[in-house]
Amino acid sequence: MKRRNFWLITALMTGALLGVFVMQLYYINEAYQLKSQLFAQEVKQALNAVSNKIQKRNVYFHVNRKGNEAREKRKSELKKLYMDLAEVQSTYKANLQLRKLQRQKDIEAEVVKNDNLIQSSYLRATIISETEYRLLSAPSEPSGRSPLRIGLVGNIDRDGNIVSGGFIPTLGSPDRKSIQYTSENLPDTIRYLVYHPQTLQPLTISLPKIPDDLRKRFDREDADAKKKYEEALAKFNSDSVNTAYNNQNIVEDVVNELQHKDLALADRLPSIEVIDNYLKAELISHDIPLEYNFMVTPEAKDSVVYMKAANKVASFLPANTFYTKVFSNDMTRDPGRLYVSFPRKNSLIVNNMGVTLASSAGLLLVLVFIFSYTLYTILRQKKISEMKTDFINNMTHEFKTPVATIMIASEALRDSEVQEDRSRVNRLAGIIYDENVRLGNHIERVLSIARLEKNELNLERRPVDLNELITAVIDSMQLQLQKKNARVSLNLDAADATVTGDELHLSNVLYNLVDNANKYSAGEPDISIKTTRSGKNLVVEIADKGIGMTKEQTRRIFDQFYRVPTGNLHDVKGFGLGLNYVQDIVRKMDGTIRVQSEKDKGTVFTILFNTHKNS
Repeated sequence: MKRRNFWLITALMTGALLGVFVMQLYYINEAYQLKSQLFAQEVKQALNAVSNKIQKRNVYFHVNRKGNEAREKRKSELKKLYMDLAEVQSTYKANLQLRKLQRQKDIEAEVVKNDNLIQSSYLRATIISETEYRLLSAPSEPSGRSPLRIGLVGNIDRDGNIVSGGFIPTLGSPDRKSIQYTSENLPDTIRYLVYHPQTLQPLTISLPKIPDDLRKRFDREDADAKKKYEEALAKFNSDSVNTAYNNQNIVEDVVNELQHKDLALADRLPSIEVIDNYLKAELISHDIPLEYNFMVTPEAKDSVVYMKAANKVASFLPANTFYTKVFSNDMTRDPGRLYVSFPRKNSLIVNNMGVTLASSAGLLLVLVFIFSYTLYTILRQKKISEMKTDFINNMTHEFKTPVATIMIASEALRDSEVQEDRSRVNRLAGIIYDENVRLGNHIERVLSIARLEKNELNLERRPVDLNELITAVIDSMQLQLQKKNARVSLNLDAADATVTGDELHLSNVLYNLVDNANKYSAGEPDISIKTTRSGKNLVVEIADKGIGMTKEQTRRIFDQFYRVPTGNLHDVKGFGLGLNYVQDIVRKMDGTIRVQSEKDKGTVFTILFNTHKNS
């Protein structure tokens, strides 16, 4: 890919990502503003509900107080009325009893007066019974006589004079016994058997126990007493209805009291605990479980009536504070203001936006990851493409050299003079053989890397003594080492250097590492190889004092096709596959490989094999 195209794609993708990011910020801000408005609306509703409760409580308090006063007054007045009624009733009953006694006396006096009159006017005046009176009043007697009866009919005054009526003829019986009556059992009509003082004729006299004038007087007295009693009852009923205040009077008094201009705001408010309980209940009902500060202030004055802080310091910042009038319907007095502040308002709104924020953040992270991974892939593919180009060029050069050598040797063998020289023929045949082997090794190495990438490389698993294997590899590389006058020191101190692995590939690993140490040395190579035991691990360390590597080169040394740059020197040949192959083989044999290097001071490769796993 051309550099221009790469930067164009990067710029477009960056612009698209920034556009998405800006849009997400815009929508998040809009969502935050909407949540803030909803929060403010919920708080306003809660404050209005608290204000209504305070106003209703204020009215109820005054109505209830006036009602209690009216009930107490009514109770007192009713008590007095009941006492008066009891007094009226007791007086009425007492007067009734007195009248009965007085009437009894009046009746007895009237009876005595009439009796005295009869006794003085007639002879042997005797009170008789109703039965005797009927016998005496019969039309005929058994003896056949019909005696004359004289009966006194009329009224007698207090002096015994007959004021009305007179004597009439009646029948009498001389042979009777007298019956005595007491004042308690006097009949309604008193009957007398008397004898005429001159003619001595028996006579019967009938007198009413209660004369008409006396009865009328008694009726008048009863009617007057009853009238007075009923008037007293009517007055009691009227007073009981009109006692204390009625509901209309209570409402009027409450309205007058509520409109009293001199009543202070503090006197109209409930306690701070009541307001706090109202606020807490309303905020919870509106799903606002936050700590809050609140205060009540007059609207016209810069003072505080009540204040309560959730923390030690109460702050009322404009962004977190809401207020409402406490007595919104009061037109004549200071309505007061109820302020409430939420120090952690933003945290609640952000928590409510958790899903929105999480989804936006997740989307942005996905887009950033995709953008980064895309750039990384493009850069990696670009590097791989460049390394593959270098690899192909290098491989072409590596293959071209043995092919050219074989061609030259083959042409020399066709020369008749060379054919006659047996030693030259053998030497040329050896060159052809060695170059074929070299060419075959190159091909085998490329194929091995391909098989490793496809996991098609089958490794043999059998015990291998690394001390012996290292010695064999160094012996096989003597010609290459001697060519550069390399010094190789072996410190194979591991007592048990046996691992389970593929001997061929392990030898290739060691060959690559020693070959790199030999190639990447500016002067005469100084190589040291040692084996040690570290717990369950067998440690193989291959160190050199060559040109070394930077930290960046060290991080990429095991990448495929990567080769450490050597400046203007082109004497170091290779495909860039060796260390990648080494790392893959070591990992497949359950080992790890590390590298430590310092520029111009050398490099150390350390391989660890877990012999416990391999056993």
